[in-house]
Amino acid sequence: MAKAKSVFQCQHCAAQYPKWAGQCSDCGAWNSLSETPVLPPSVRQQGYAGQITATVTSLSDINSQEQRHLSTGNSELDRVLGGGIVAGSVILIGGDPGIGKSTLLLQTLTQIQQPALYVTGEESLEQVRLRAERLGLPLTGLKVLAATQIETILTLAQQERPSVMVIDSIQTIYTEDLSSAPGGVAQIRESAAKLVQYAKQSGCAVFLVGHVTKEGALAGPRVLEHMVDTVLYFEGQADNRFRAVRAIKNRFGAVNELGVFAMTDKGLREVSNPSALFLSSYQSETPGSVVMVTWEGTRPLLVEVQALVDESHLGNPRRVTVGLDQNRLSMLLAVLHRHGGIPTYDKDVFLNVVGGVRVSETAADLAAIFAVLSSLHNTSLMPHLVVFGEVGLAGEIRPVQSGQERLKEAAKHGFTHAIVPAANQPKQPIPGMQIFPVKHLAEALTLIR
Repeated sequence: MAKAKSVFQCQHCAAQYPKWAGQCSDCGAWNSLSETPVLPPSVRQQGYAGQITATVTSLSDINSQEQRHLSTGNSELDRVLGGGIVAGSVILIGGDPGIGKSTLLLQTLTQIQQPALYVTGEESLEQVRLRAERLGLPLTGLKVLAATQIETILTLAQQERPSVMVIDSIQTIYTEDLSSAPGGVAQIRESAAKLVQYAKQSGCAVFLVGHVTKEGALAGPRVLEHMVDTVLYFEGQADNRFRAVRAIKNRFGAVNELGVFAMTDKGLREVSNPSALFLSSYQSETPGSVVMVTWEGTRPLLVEVQALVDESHLGNPRRVTVGLDQNRLSMLLAVLHRHGGIPTYDKDVFLNVVGGVRVSETAADLAAIFAVLSSLHNTSLMPHLVVFGEVGLAGEIRPVQSGQERLKEAAKHGFTHAIVPAANQPKQPIPGMQIFPVKHLAEALTLIR
């Protein structure tokens, strides 16, 4: 196959150059030139007069049959994917090195009852077999391929016709249409585009394993996340036993859905009751500790928020958070001083969400303030207490979504007291739970003093 020609095009002004340069001479942008293949003259000159194969269809004439989901054999992964694997979908999964991406996908391919193909560009076939043996997975039925050229992979995939295919990883795949090294922006974009086209035409679901940068973002062009149907991120540390997979983008299910897994000597195992897992070591008599109910995707989740407030010997006291937004904590401390009369400008404040879960919703505001106050005064809160609610800059306690479902989840785990926004007070009482509705931060502070 003849190698296609390519040019270097500026991503800002679309200016083209025969070779790479550090700066675009037209717009002055730095490091904006990306290699792009040049279409053959026959295709380029065909224009609008060429043969048209697509047709315009009325929306009412399209058959809207619901997509059939293929179960992965793992209820937590099915939940994150929106019910299972959709035929013809492209799923991008990223995470830190060694966190379990390849392990989870190898387990998935051996559990589904459909033809599958595992394509590895980082390991040899012997290494893949050793991993499968270590995890105790069945060796029959799963076909593997060690290749990095996208043309070779697609040719063999068309022969094997798998229902699910894994590419591990997209950063190692290259196309012969470009001369740049694998892992470059142009190589990742063109290789992913061909895989997406193959998935839509053949109905094969494709998993793409993606590397991450030191900042935690997926390496490669941002357009990669726009091209795929689903983007999954592994959360947690590689040295932690528990892993969490979050759906950042999903065309077939809820966004921000969370699946919790436990890493064992036999691979990743689903955690059917994550709330009980995160609260397994919770002690209600501990100062600086409070339980909140966060909403992850389509279900409530109970997590413990811990705070440590100590005297600062620095000119600029520290504000450190793990699992919460650091800027959000600074804002809450300012609200606490302005509307609660409690200063922390001379204190170091550390905040942590137990279990490695990252909470991004504002329902954690009230719990974070209560944890800070409990640590500051070195006193524990009332036993079996659960807290949630958004705190505004004026000190008002704003409601959050699905308040009644959060309270029912807390009652199911034995919590008997709840401090919630007044607008989230359920119309019908919840058996065994006493609810304290609050409208302002000053009103909430009177309940714990």
